[in-house]
Amino acid sequence: MQTDWKLRVATEDDISAIEKLIPLSVRELQAAYYSTAQMEAALGSVFGVDRQLILDKTYLVVEHGGEIISCGGWSKRKTLFGSDHQTNRDDTELDPSTDSARIRAFFIHPAWARRGIGRRILDECEQMIRAAGFKSVELAATLSGVAFYAACGYVSGERLDIPLPNGFEFRDRANDKRASLGSRSYLGANGAAPSISLAPWLCRDGRTRRKNSNA
Repeated sequence: MQTDWKLRVATEDDISAIEKLIPLSVRELQAAYYSTAQMEAALGSVFGVDRQLILDKTYLVVEHGGEIISCGGWSKRKTLFGSDHQTNRDDTELDPSTDSARIRAFFIHPAWARRGIGRRILDECEQMIRAAGFKSVELAATLSGVAFYAACGYVSGERLDIPLPNGFEFRDRANDKRASLGSRSYLGANGAAPSISLAPWLCRDGRTRRKNSNA
């Protein structure tokens, strides 16, 4: 399938454009799942740029006409989600023989959603993860991303509560995948506001088995 967009590794020169894309993506694509107060509390901490991913050359961007329209990546470090400003970061490197790589920080311009761009970034990330020697992967998904990752075979696990600025909470779910670098699950969200729900996803071996998706 021909496309008019280009996937490449992000550089530090892209940070400003990514910082503009993230709130645009969050405020529109997540509005059906979170309140305005929840989204604003999460922006800059949970939702934001992690420069370490760019320095590690594990973060990707998609360009169209010189404009960055999507971004996402993976990590060889313990931090599961969040920006440079997220508390409780841990940049310790993971051991590919025993640990799961992380899928990190997928965002897309609302006008480009559901055109296969997210799937293309995820495909590239999984190839890079395999090349780095990892046999499993873990992620934390927002509720708006649940259907996408479920279509890719991910499976959900227990929910975690992460504190946000201004007294809000970010709710997470651990996910477990046992069959391949493609068996995953998703998270459901309930519970009292103010909270935000995320879902970490885990997979176990280096093969990929998926359903079709236009995400």
